[in-house]
Amino acid sequence: MNKSELIDAVSKESGLTKSDSEKAINSIVVSIEKALKNGDDITLVGFGSFSVKRTAGRNGRNFRTGAVIDIPPRNSVRFKPGKNLKDYVN
Repeated sequence: MNKSELIDAVSKESGLTKSDSEKAINSIVVSIEKALKNGDDITLVGFGSFSVKRTAGRNGRNFRTGAVIDIPPRNSVRFKPGKNLKDYVN
């Protein structure tokens, strides 16, 4: 499912217009992005939680040349599904 299909599905499920559904989805995405950028965790009870995990810098290896390369530290987003979502999918 891509974004336009999600907008259509939300519109049908909620009875909102497609433009209102698109605004709602965009505002949710922006709010999640801002919260994660600030280091906050987001928990949607029953659905799951989003968090930011900091990975430490480390040395890696270029497989072609064998040269050692430096991999800088970075943040990555984690999603842990909630029990209700797991049960629904299974």
